[in-house]
Amino acid sequence: AVVSTQSTGVHKGVLVVGEFKIEGLQGSHDVDITVTDSKDGKLFAKEKAESGKFAFTLDDYDMFSVCFKGQRKSEVTGRSPPAPELSVNLSIKRGVEAKAYNEISKAEKLKPMELELKKLEDLSEAIVNDFQYMKSREKLMRDTNESTNSRVLWFSVFSMAVLLGLALWQVFYLKRFFKAK
Repeated sequence: AVVSTQSTGVHKGVLVVGEFKIEGLQGSHDVDITVTDSKDGKLFAKEKAESGKFAFTLDDYDMFSVCFKGQRKSEVTGRSPPAPELSVNLSIKRGVEAKAYNEISKAEKLKPMELELKKLEDLSEAIVNDFQYMKSREKLMRDTNESTNSRVLWFSVFSMAVLLGLALWQVFYLKRFFKAK
């Protein structure tokens, strides 16, 4: 069995559209495709696939994996012909590039200029959302950094107090030891 996997991350609520085509099958292989999230939840699965499309959105920021598994068919005699080389064409589009603007244009009866404005509006909205996400991540990282700095400070103060206490104890212990002798 031949397995090929591609993983990538996607933000909450972002549309992901994928299209795949497997070339060189010629009846020699069965290829299964599975799209899973990081918790092994199946987002898409197809057995004996040659080509197809899939689409999904996620409830939270998560990684997803697209996995192709090829199993070679064997002949009745048990001997197999030489295996042809398989080629997988995979196209994954996310967010604004995944939207079908041609269909939106037909449904809403938009003129070409209005369609371009719709694309620009969606693109600017995606950029704003990315900046908001980066800003929230930066705040989270800054809070983590400040918390770590505070903990390191208190740990170093505690370490200094322990070392000072041990040094004083050692001085008094040695003073008593030498007075006794």
